[in-house]
Amino acid sequence: MFNKKKNKFLEFLFESAFRLSGSVTTIIILLISIFLFTEGWGLFQSSTVEKGYILCINKENKIKNLTPHQVKDIFDGNITSWKELGGDDIPIETLRMDDVAGLYTEQELGPNFEYLPEKLSEAVSSRVGALGFFPEQFINYKFKGKVLPSITISLKDYFGGKEWFPTATPSAQFGLLPLLLGTLWVSLGAILLALPFGMAVAIYLAELASPRVRKILKPLIELLAGIPSVVYGFFGLIIIVPLIRDLFQLPVGETALAGSIVLAIMALPTIITVAEDALRTTPIAMKESSLALGATHWQTVFRVVIPYASSGILAAIILGIGRAIGETMAVLMVTGNAAVIPHTLAEPVRTIPATIAAELGEASAGSVQYQALFMLGAILFVLTLGISIFAEIIRKEPHLD
Repeated sequence: MFNKKKNKFLEFLFESAFRLSGSVTTIIILLISIFLFTEGWGLFQSSTVEKGYILCINKENKIKNLTPHQVKDIFDGNITSWKELGGDDIPIETLRMDDVAGLYTEQELGPNFEYLPEKLSEAVSSRVGALGFFPEQFINYKFKGKVLPSITISLKDYFGGKEWFPTATPSAQFGLLPLLLGTLWVSLGAILLALPFGMAVAIYLAELASPRVRKILKPLIELLAGIPSVVYGFFGLIIIVPLIRDLFQLPVGETALAGSIVLAIMALPTIITVAEDALRTTPIAMKESSLALGATHWQTVFRVVIPYASSGILAAIILGIGRAIGETMAVLMVTGNAAVIPHTLAEPVRTIPATIAAELGEASAGSVQYQALFMLGAILFVLTLGISIFAEIIRKEPHLD
């Protein structure tokens, strides 16, 4: 009687401990997710203009606001007239502090630059097409120009933007498109490379290898998953990158193809292990029935075993994609880290995880770049979560049609 009560108490104790552990883990993950999205959403309320600076125009100018991309095009010389932005047909004249200093003598600016605010006002008010980029501290109530409202990035600019240039002045550029396409491009290439090799090895282990060979190979394959990603990165940088450069006669070998090959090697253990386990779940009676009806071994594999394990195989592919999308260091080392929209696998790219790893250490807390990187983390979280949920949905009890 005493032992029975003791066992029940221990069962209750263990159940409570497991329940508490699960609850705490769930709450922590939920809080991390909320923090991630809260920090990232601040991007759409923050100004992309360099902190402590303002943009100003002549009071007669009809323009009311500018987008980050328009500001960059103006200062890059791609937009030269206000007419292109919906204003009058007047040439745009950009003014920075150095430009204003060249317009006036030292005596006019004052020994201690005490007349600088007045000269900034005069420079803008006397030029109808002026666009000034000045420190906010030199703009006072006597300023005769028109200060433009804070330039914030919209959802359209962020998700449809084609440039990622967080250090651009006067206005930083945060376009997600090149990073998202780079991530998907590299991940797709990795899966296309890893899938045939992974499936071939999985079929060999499940259907052809002897028990002795399987006991040796499977632990070795699973061991590959424990190798640090930076080791794969070094391997890719020393072996794969020069090989791609010489084989395709490219200026540099750090390309999306190099990232795809490295990620394919890293995804192989996941694909092989999950697919092989799925293949081995096929009941022996079904395979024996197929053989008894006159089918060959390969016909049984392709027409009975693989269809029966199709959900598990698809789950292996999805999990392999998830591994490829979330990889950081190896990709950062071999893809060239160029935030441009890729058109072929032979071009340098930059992925979302690599961007976070490369820039987060340099971004000051609370800055617009800091918030943009948190938003990248939120997007990566949604991508991997969606892939994981999809894998769980399709990983159901196998059946034959």
